[in-house]
Amino acid sequence: MSAPRAVVVWDEALLGYDLGGRHPLNPIRLDLTVRLARSLGVLDGVQPLAPVPATDDELRTVHSRDYLAAVKRAPRGYVGHGLGTPDNPIFHRMHEASALVAGGSLVAAEEILTGRAARAVNIAGGLHHAMRDHASGFCIYNDCALAIRRLLDSGVSRVAYVDIDVHHGDGVQDAFADDSRVLTISLHQHPATLFPGTGNSVDVGAPGAEGSAVNVPLPPGTGDASWLRAFHAVVPALLRAFQPEVLVTQHGADTHVEDPLADLELSVDGQRAAHRALADLADTAAGGRWLALGGGGYALFRVVPRSWTHLLGILLDREVDPNTAVPAEWTAYAAAVARGTQLPTSMTDGTEPRWTPWDGTGDTEVDLAIQATRRAVYPLHGLDPEDPRV
Repeated sequence: MSAPRAVVVWDEALLGYDLGGRHPLNPIRLDLTVRLARSLGVLDGVQPLAPVPATDDELRTVHSRDYLAAVKRAPRGYVGHGLGTPDNPIFHRMHEASALVAGGSLVAAEEILTGRAARAVNIAGGLHHAMRDHASGFCIYNDCALAIRRLLDSGVSRVAYVDIDVHHGDGVQDAFADDSRVLTISLHQHPATLFPGTGNSVDVGAPGAEGSAVNVPLPPGTGDASWLRAFHAVVPALLRAFQPEVLVTQHGADTHVEDPLADLELSVDGQRAAHRALADLADTAAGGRWLALGGGGYALFRVVPRSWTHLLGILLDREVDPNTAVPAEWTAYAAAVARGTQLPTSMTDGTEPRWTPWDGTGDTEVDLAIQATRRAVYPLHGLDPEDPRV
């Protein structure tokens, strides 16, 4: 029997990454995503691959020894290294839960490395803010960076990472800013208006590896058409020029207009178009090898489950028609935990995410961001920043 084209890493134990109380990163969003995907038949016949906790040696490929020790001590009263803050509260078995999420992304990477799958996804992953020696932005261990490091250490010569979370993918960029084997691309809300306050167009990587980092900062209020315009004006040409052997993507759903923590205005339909575009780029620019990860997203009931169910459908070649009704069994389950939140009735927001290709002109804030990013980084990849055909 031939190997499956795609694998899904999942186990209910991943719900243990729970920052508690009223923290925005509630694991119910993962539970609801898997339940919705199952209700729609997206996971029919799919045997999820269980995550295995990352070992200390694996975690130390990205994080410092002192930081690992701090995470392990934290539930016994230690604070420091970014732990014990409102963003990163200490919780029971924090190291174990965080290591399991990280290990899930390593398992996904290993499936691609061995050739058992061309595509793999860990929706519990995407914790892109964690730094080498401290926690940040709800993220304890940086599973994105760990997966990329595993790919490199196993002989992959070039990895591209595209981050479509509303927040800058700072932890991944910092981990590889001096490594020309890794291209990190982040589209995010402008750092002057949102955490973590980094990711300007002129940030192109460390000396000696200029061009390894690409940043597209977008103004608050950017919707589907402008976001997709910026994506297609920057990302495809860079991936074609870089020629990665594996594409790693982070799919934060917090770009949605209803997200309570940010100010972009995408629809679920726009997010679905972004997932589809990344799938196509994995096929055309990375030989079909694609590792997809979750990320942020704090509209827990109305947005994240639909957006990531679309992602799962695309990755598994079982795309969900946007006009599909949300199954009654899912609605009944979600209503019991949604505390009066109005639940979605279909897999669409009722929009058609059309966009106009960038033509090298325009004076909107998004057009200016496109121009600034292309001018900063395109020449470093041998590309003409002024040619809209590139």
